[in-house]
Amino acid sequence: MSKRTLFIIAGVLLLLAGWWTCHRSGSTADAQTSGRNARNGPGSGGGAVPVVAAKVEQKDVPIYLDGLGTVQAFNTVTVHARVDGELVKVLFTEGQDVKTGDVLAEIDPHPYQAVLDQAKAQAALDQVTLKRQTDLRARNVVAAQDYDTAVANAQKSKAAADAAQVNLDYCSIKSPIDGRTGIRQVDVGNVVHAADQNGIVVITQLRPISVIFTLPEQTLQNVTDQGGAQGGLKVSAFDRGNTTLLGEGTLAVVDNQIDQATGTIKLKATFPNDDLKLWPGKFVNARLILTTRKGATVIPASVVQRGPQGTYAYVIKPDKTAEMRAIKIAQTENNQTVVDDGLKPGEDVVVDGQYKLQPGAHVELTSPAQTAAQETPAKSPRSKSPKPAKS
Repeated sequence: MSKRTLFIIAGVLLLLAGWWTCHRSGSTADAQTSGRNARNGPGSGGGAVPVVAAKVEQKDVPIYLDGLGTVQAFNTVTVHARVDGELVKVLFTEGQDVKTGDVLAEIDPHPYQAVLDQAKAQAALDQVTLKRQTDLRARNVVAAQDYDTAVANAQKSKAAADAAQVNLDYCSIKSPIDGRTGIRQVDVGNVVHAADQNGIVVITQLRPISVIFTLPEQTLQNVTDQGGAQGGLKVSAFDRGNTTLLGEGTLAVVDNQIDQATGTIKLKATFPNDDLKLWPGKFVNARLILTTRKGATVIPASVVQRGPQGTYAYVIKPDKTAEMRAIKIAQTENNQTVVDDGLKPGEDVVVDGQYKLQPGAHVELTSPAQTAAQETPAKSPRSKSPKPAKS
């Protein structure tokens, strides 16, 4: 092989070696640049992460216990006839509010009036006989036994007249309580009896009204510690969705035993129910206010995050970096959370944007509108397709 050929081969090999060295150096630089960019991305401390912040507040917060309850009429009475007879009048309208003593219906009084008249006549006759026997006894004309018999007959006839008067009064059926009448059970013209099971109408007292609700047995000690066994604690009633307030009342009774089958304690609250939003048989969510925590530490509910180690929150430090801090919460109500431990009033916490954060990341405070705009992807303009030519 000639020297010229050797020189050409050596030159080609040198060119290949140079190209390989340059290519490898460029790949390494690109990889290092990509690694730096990845390390300096959002949440790593290299670039500020936009977040929405709020202050940890300190204020008075009521402490609640929630339970499921049922509305129950304060009093319920099934009105029955107390004597037998034909129902001749119905003097109430279904759904009418009545007062104690209002006449609701009348039974034919004629048979009972006749019995009363007869009893009064006999009582009058026995009184005359007694008067005569009294005069004769005073003169020692009649025996003492005859006088005693006259006294007994007079008393007996008077008692019979009183009983007849009571039965006649029972012909007017009156309301025993204040309340609202339900659907009439018997129509005019029917013969009613004192032993009838259905009665004439059911009256329920709606003002005030009661709510029976249950709480876990573990809460019984807290209720008794706050004086709940003597009643007086405030209770609120909400609808099934737990959004609409139906009424506010006070705790009246704590049941004297725990239901072993369910592990719950039964409580009864009384509500004025002036607007009649509570109705017997309605299911409600009852909220018992145990006490009011003075100077509680409060944060927005969206601040609370949950992880494998429990609940935590991101706190914004004075150098605008994020600190992940474990917290202990007491209760969450109306989008506010009461914190027992982990935060202090006046600290800044992250309300929105936590999913992009890592401990130590730099943050940039923004408004909720700005955060939403940054998270919304830009929409590419849609190309308008040409309209088809009219034929």
